[in-house]
Amino acid sequence: MTEDNSKRTFGRRKFLQTTGALGVAATVGIGAASDSAAAVEVQEPAQWTEEMVNEIEVTDENTAPYLDEDPTQIAEEAGYWVWDTWPLRNRDGSIAVIDGYQIIFSLVADKTRPEINVPGDRHNYARVGYFYSRTGKSEGSKGWQFGGEVFDEDAFLGNQTWAGSAMYDQDEEQIYHFYTAAEALPEARQRLALAKGATIETGPQDVHITESDSHHILAEADGEMYEKLENSSGIITAFRDPWYFTHPETGEDWMIFEGNTPTANDDPTNPLNYNGNIGAAKAMNDELTEWKLMPPIFEAVGVSQQTERPHFIFHEDKWYLFFITHEFTYAPQLWSEGGRFRKEGKPPGPEALHGFAADGLYDSDMEPLNGSSLVVANPEEAPFQTYSWLAMPHGKDGIVESFVNFQDVDTLGLYGEELKEAFGGTLAPSLKLQIDGTETSVTTELQDGQFPASVGARSRGNGPK
Repeated sequence: MTEDNSKRTFGRRKFLQTTGALGVAATVGIGAASDSAAAVEVQEPAQWTEEMVNEIEVTDENTAPYLDEDPTQIAEEAGYWVWDTWPLRNRDGSIAVIDGYQIIFSLVADKTRPEINVPGDRHNYARVGYFYSRTGKSEGSKGWQFGGEVFDEDAFLGNQTWAGSAMYDQDEEQIYHFYTAAEALPEARQRLALAKGATIETGPQDVHITESDSHHILAEADGEMYEKLENSSGIITAFRDPWYFTHPETGEDWMIFEGNTPTANDDPTNPLNYNGNIGAAKAMNDELTEWKLMPPIFEAVGVSQQTERPHFIFHEDKWYLFFITHEFTYAPQLWSEGGRFRKEGKPPGPEALHGFAADGLYDSDMEPLNGSSLVVANPEEAPFQTYSWLAMPHGKDGIVESFVNFQDVDTLGLYGEELKEAFGGTLAPSLKLQIDGTETSVTTELQDGQFPASVGARSRGNGPK
């Protein structure tokens, strides 16, 4: 173990002893949202380690095909860029079908705004837009159609809406929009939020989502389990990306999200400040407006600053945890010589989707998929081709969607119009992911933005069953 690793472990244990956040496994009682007699056992968070990163190797099984054609621009007429995307799901996690339509939500920004000089500026003006389709893909006349933004400009909390998830309650016939309420950069303060009350109106050719009638802050960083912005010395501070799910064993309402573990270190070059984690919160009422912050389920302290857009697939009694990360967010000591992916001056790991297999929500013995956690990476000749991968269940396997980032760029050392022209800003071809225990492989490239309906999913109205 290196000196930095020893400091990381000591710092983490001392922090836990001081705050009482975790320590010995504890039992969490069942909240009002469930009548189940089961309980969720809280354990030490699973760890993403240097040893796992050292095993990263890009292979044919985990590499997305090179995009040799321009993808369909699903919001071209509206003049929007599109990036992080998620489907409307039922409470059980299946993709919702509403009167024959599927609905997806994306972060969108008006690319003609004069304030957007480079693609990264789009985050300052991010909104949540929605698309609908009878085929669940981008191609053809029945492909994804842009329906507009989901929130009125003066209705949502914060001044930017960043990624989240959306649940449709079939009995209540309303949408629960979970989103990140973000404040303007350079501060980038983030809170987890919920919009309730939106309904879905369908016609022969279109879908309209009504305005939500209330917005609620669900959680903020507490400074003990989750680092606050003012205490951060890292390159990026996160408290975002709420992903709602129903606990498959207890029936409780939970969400996981991206955060950072406090490490009380003011040196931005110290590996301890590369302190990404995956947090959890549990609903305390049936209305889903009151939530309790729980300890993190996963940490990447000393490895990476980011564990973006965490989400689960439940398959054959296993919990498959997925998240995404950039190459530039790896801790500085990982860029030194050694490691299988660091040959010829390459970074510790690529822009990628990572995954772990677990036996439950809290499982300190989570096992990295494929031995290293790497599930999907971009092709070597286009390392920034796509990003923001989302894995969804489909039968015994999975489907992975993403957006087109920089299609034919091998470095991000571009500026102004040149970088804007290189940005894709639309949905990439989806990928079929074979899942076999702790091994995965990319088997098939599907169509642009393809979201196959869940096998056996219940539909509202007369749509597909």
